[in-house]
Amino acid sequence: MSEALLRVSGLKTWFPIRSGVLQKVTGHVRAVDGVDLAIPTGSTLALVGESGCGKSTVGRTLLRLVEPLAGEIRFDGVDLAALGQRALQPYRRHIQIVFQDPMASLDPRMRVRDIVAEGMHAFGIGANAKERTERVAALLRRVQLDPDQMHRYPHEFSGGQRQRICIARALAVEPRLIICDEATSALDVSIQAQILNLLRDLQEEMGLTYLFITHDLGVVRYLASRVAVMYLGQIVEEGETEQIFNHPRHPYTQGLLAAVPSVDPARRGVVAQVRGDVPSPSNPPAGCRFHTRCPKVMDRCSREEPAPKFKGDAMSRCFLEDSV
Repeated sequence: MSEALLRVSGLKTWFPIRSGVLQKVTGHVRAVDGVDLAIPTGSTLALVGESGCGKSTVGRTLLRLVEPLAGEIRFDGVDLAALGQRALQPYRRHIQIVFQDPMASLDPRMRVRDIVAEGMHAFGIGANAKERTERVAALLRRVQLDPDQMHRYPHEFSGGQRQRICIARALAVEPRLIICDEATSALDVSIQAQILNLLRDLQEEMGLTYLFITHDLGVVRYLASRVAVMYLGQIVEEGETEQIFNHPRHPYTQGLLAAVPSVDPARRGVVAQVRGDVPSPSNPPAGCRFHTRCPKVMDRCSREEPAPKFKGDAMSRCFLEDSV
């Protein structure tokens, strides 16, 4: 395995809850509550979980769009969480993000040429306007769009084309890591496949590293080399993609996979699907955070918080591991 390009340790991102006339802090939403991650250079880590588990907040915290409460964000050995805004600026070009809704993330008043070239201006890429325009044309070809369309506005493109524009914008500053935050979930299934193929081709061509944030396990197996499963602010299982899909260890992972439609009769009904709703991250359950929904709950689960259990490079946070 390659050396980790990104290594996250003990990451916490809490949001204050304010109430009353004086807006006093009366509690916190523990969106991210002690997350550890490592992504080797040139690989893809999928961060999966239900809506509200905190996975998108992880992505935004890594970019320092949201400030962490605690923890380290080591990019190529440098702790980005410890840097001031001025010292952080040179690293911003190396980590880019592609959001879920391409229309919402593109300025409708800007032409595609200016959207893609915006980052080049910010980081001084390209000697002059002519060179930047040539780079924009090359980037549009690379994401399979016609360079002659660079003078159009975002509303003149389809959803899949707009997402290609977002990818071109991210590539324009020559990043090493791209965070894809539900980047295909707003697209039709056939368009999803095209975007996933494009992302994989770009990774092979350019040596990119991806953090792929999604709730759709259907796309994970195709693109990711490793999977981290997140529940209520914590990583409850992590491992190689095939291990997670074929031999999931945590009941939450098993429940998520059981909910995925399958034509294999041997898989259907073997594991109980996850029941109930995710508890509030402002008041997570004591002990194991999943115990209120777990079909395999034991007495100790409500009293003690399970520590991570490792088997090789795979991890599971569950007391069931004690009996294996």
